[in-house]
Amino acid sequence: MQSNPNYAYVRGQVLPLEKATLHISDLSIQRGYGVFDYFRVHNGKAVFLDKYLERFHASAKAMRMALPISDGELKAVIQELIQKNSMPLAGMKMILTGGYSSNGYDLAEPSLVIFQQPLILPGAEMLENGIKIITHEFVREVPQAKTINYTMGIRLIDEIRQRGASDVLYQRNGVVSEFPRCNLFIVKQDGAVVTPAENVLLGVTRKNVLDLAGKKYKAAEGTVTLEDIFQAKEVFLTSTTKRIVPIVQVDEQVIGNGKPGEVTLSLLQDLIRLEEQVGMQS
Repeated sequence: MQSNPNYAYVRGQVLPLEKATLHISDLSIQRGYGVFDYFRVHNGKAVFLDKYLERFHASAKAMRMALPISDGELKAVIQELIQKNSMPLAGMKMILTGGYSSNGYDLAEPSLVIFQQPLILPGAEMLENGIKIITHEFVREVPQAKTINYTMGIRLIDEIRQRGASDVLYQRNGVVSEFPRCNLFIVKQDGAVVTPAENVLLGVTRKNVLDLAGKKYKAAEGTVTLEDIFQAKEVFLTSTTKRIVPIVQVDEQVIGNGKPGEVTLSLLQDLIRLEEQVGMQS
């Protein structure tokens, strides 16, 4: 049975959750300024941790911040939280904010927060049936950084639900980019696997799937349009929390035969095997 986390790390201290707080002067509260990253913990091991730390550093640099502790110290904190929280399957979030600003605007010493959350991976029904998504014209500010600004995605939650969909795909002038929390892939009619190259967060799962696809199919990053999606044989999304999920409808357009495709499900099995191999090596 999945337990709930009891401890978090806040500005240099591992604390019980009820004491894990930030001061109201923090720029994450004052201005929504900060970056984060998120990785999966399975059986006491952080999966693909080095890749996530690399991206965390890149996001911080893009937002003119730097982590206040070394990677060695950070990994020690992560391991301490894993042991204290004792959750067989969980997600761990690392947040770096602009710190306790004296005037509510200037950057200060960054605040580093790390905590765990319960995680449930997609179930059999979602994988067997696939999901519907909608589209919305929008491009994230500083798309190369994983910032804490999810305003647009949260604003669209009601519309997504009202239209019977599971997520929203951002596009601008017919060129698609990403979901609020996931990356997009299409399988073209010739079997090529393509993921958008611009205005996207470089997801760790995205990179793993791109590498796995390249071993079996023609795989590339490139421009993907709404028309490409509507004409695709298969469409799917990727993320840390969802792995790979088939998409069978985009707005009112059914994709292919309306069922999850062979390439999508094959890549999902490849990804699961890769995660198991990495877990055994950790």
